[in-house]
Amino acid sequence: MTVRRAWWARVPEPVLDVVIVAIAAGDVWFNLDEGSRLATAVAAAGCAALVFRRRFPLAVFACTLPASLMLDIVFAPFAALFTLAERSRDRRLLVVCAVLFALASAAPWPLDDFASRDRTWTLVYFFYTLATAAAPVLLGQLVQARRDLARRLVEIEEAREHERLLHSQAVLARERAQLAREMHDVVSHQVSLIAVQAGALQVAATDPDFKEGARTIRSLSVDTLDELRHMVTLLRASGGHASELTPQPTLADLRKLLTTSGIDTELIGELPPDVGTPAQRAVYRTVQEALTNVRKHAPGATATVRLWRAGDGEAFGVTVTNTPPTRPSLPLPGSRQGLVGLKERAELLGGTFASSPTSDGGYEVSLRIPADSG
Repeated sequence: MTVRRAWWARVPEPVLDVVIVAIAAGDVWFNLDEGSRLATAVAAAGCAALVFRRRFPLAVFACTLPASLMLDIVFAPFAALFTLAERSRDRRLLVVCAVLFALASAAPWPLDDFASRDRTWTLVYFFYTLATAAAPVLLGQLVQARRDLARRLVEIEEAREHERLLHSQAVLARERAQLAREMHDVVSHQVSLIAVQAGALQVAATDPDFKEGARTIRSLSVDTLDELRHMVTLLRASGGHASELTPQPTLADLRKLLTTSGIDTELIGELPPDVGTPAQRAVYRTVQEALTNVRKHAPGATATVRLWRAGDGEAFGVTVTNTPPTRPSLPLPGSRQGLVGLKERAELLGGTFASSPTSDGGYEVSLRIPADSG
């Protein structure tokens, strides 16, 4: 955000200093009359000191007071008073300086002539000068407030830009976590099936070329799973909860998943037709991840997928149970990110997810979703 600068702020400082000193010198010249050499020297010093008013505003104002006492000048002390008011935040100091200027202007010179002067007119002139001195003070404070406001507006704009950046980073993080979850659920499901099938063909094959081809396929599948695991870990590093990508599978695709899983699976029960799409998606992904883990860690096992609904109608879910493996499992890479993703899905729906081994050596995965979330 760019704040428009005042016209005097765009004038180069050396040029502005020359103009101010010239005007102050002209003010002294018109009010010099037959002043003494001392008054002339004091006034010249006060005008020259205006060059340093930005660096030493209080000292420069003090230098103009003797000239105000000896001569009837106003520009030099007003310029110094304005600069002091613009840069100082001590309002009591500004009041004292204004009073000092009024006293210096109202007091007669030489001072021993005070008794012969009309004290009433001296007092009136003091208050008149004091009221006049309020103009540069208030103007300087106004310029200071304007500068502070402009700086504050810049800070607010920078804060808004930072907030927008944080929001975009949060959105990107959620999308990365979402992408990681989908990659794990979809890609690893297919690649692990390829690896398991290739491993089985490698064991059963008798032809050396066929066996070597199956070994190559299995090796590439394992490498792909390993790369996928690293990619998922990287994507999830700064992720969070997010909405799902579309299109997504539902319960209508569940039977096809069981048929193509390569596992002897039994489906028991069904869910009511009013189950929402997010809940159907969570049930599908839970079954998909459970069957993937059965293929990877329990070769030869059978599985049972049970869709259930609580008797009181407050919750529903799915439980996947598999028997112990009948043969040694193949060494496939795993990061347990699938179970983490399932737990996140359950939490998004206000439900719970649990996984634990069974007493007979198998494994059980269970998802429970409240009915109001479904």
